[in-house]
Amino acid sequence: MQLTAQFLLSAVSAAQFPARGAPEIAFLGRSNVGKSSLLNSLVGEKAAKVSSTPGRTRAINFFALLDGKQRRKLVFADLPGYGYAKISKSISATWPAFIEPYLAERETLALCVCLVDANVPPRPNDRQLLDWLRSAGREFVVVATKADRLSGNERTRNLAALKRELELDEILPVSAKTGYGVRELWRRIEEAGTRDAGTS
Repeated sequence: MQLTAQFLLSAVSAAQFPARGAPEIAFLGRSNVGKSSLLNSLVGEKAAKVSSTPGRTRAINFFALLDGKQRRKLVFADLPGYGYAKISKSISATWPAFIEPYLAERETLALCVCLVDANVPPRPNDRQLLDWLRSAGREFVVVATKADRLSGNERTRNLAALKRELELDEILPVSAKTGYGVRELWRRIEEAGTRDAGTS
């Protein structure tokens, strides 16, 4: 499916979320995990701004994915990163006011793409996020970013450790730089979007 990305809006409250329509795919992860780079790799263009300073995204940024006839097929939701020490407590304290309602109540949310860094052990807040999504009954896939930085043996070892620590059967390794794993992630996204569209 060949789609182009179009920025929709930034929301800092539930009242600002876009009107429900196409299935939505949420991207979540720590602020330095490479979320914007992966989003741009998925859509083949610079839709999400890549900052040299992690933690710059303070709102949920929504992007429409349009087909050749300009019909909205999917919506990507880029959520603020978490766990970055330089973000003030006053800002991070306001996040649950709009993030939790989106993850818990958004009817058109079809899949959560949870990003972890393939090069480092998981953090407690990674585990907390997955436990929360499990309790909320949300479908999710865990993606290990920056996989190009590891040799084959290192990748196998690190993925096994991540699966063990996060209690997962599967983690999808990807690289925004080389495109490794991006096609498989797209397949998961399309499957979730098709399934959600068929039941809505």
